[in-house]
Amino acid sequence: MESMPVLLLSGAGLPVWIWDDVRRALPVESRVAAYPRGRSTLADHGRATLDMVADWPSLHVVAHSVGGVVAAAMAALAPDRVTAVTGVCAVVPRGGSSFVASLPTPQRQVMGAMVRLLGTRPPERVLRSGLCRGLDDAVADRVVADFAPESRRLYLDRVGRHSWPGTTAYVATTADPEFPVALQERYAATLGAQPVTIDSGHLPMLERPAALAELLSQ
Repeated sequence: MESMPVLLLSGAGLPVWIWDDVRRALPVESRVAAYPRGRSTLADHGRATLDMVADWPSLHVVAHSVGGVVAAAMAALAPDRVTAVTGVCAVVPRGGSSFVASLPTPQRQVMGAMVRLLGTRPPERVLRSGLCRGLDDAVADRVVADFAPESRRLYLDRVGRHSWPGTTAYVATTADPEFPVALQERYAATLGAQPVTIDSGHLPMLERPAALAELLSQ
């Protein structure tokens, strides 16, 4: 995976700058996907991210959080181009499942109801206590200010039939209030990877960028 260009898929609502420090430390070319907004379907997300790297015949997809669902959509659309996938505390769906459906009970019911009724921007206190735990106050302030709601369908659409490439990896975060390690290990198994761990909350690209870049480069 070292010589392959890297496409970075962020978690929901997160700005592209969260990857800046990781990208500077990576020894290969990289880009950060910008998700379509509005009422875009999951398939729209897959096509848009592939279009961003149309000049790359093959790529290593690094998928953070909900990015695991987008990676699955990409793998369904272009299995010949997605030749490596690494999950970073990512939700990894099985074929025919969705982001919400891949969550454990009762989180599945709670998240599904919230997305359908309230939209996809959590309250600020939830962003700070969950998503931003472990970050410096100034960085957390910036993440909260730049957080942008996603399409509901990113959370609710089911992925098509797909298979993961032969090269996969998974980075599990050990201090993640969003997803406990045991759950991340289950997602890693779905991806077909043996997880390695990083001592971080849900945003290791901001909390431990050098360590994460080193893991991605291996």
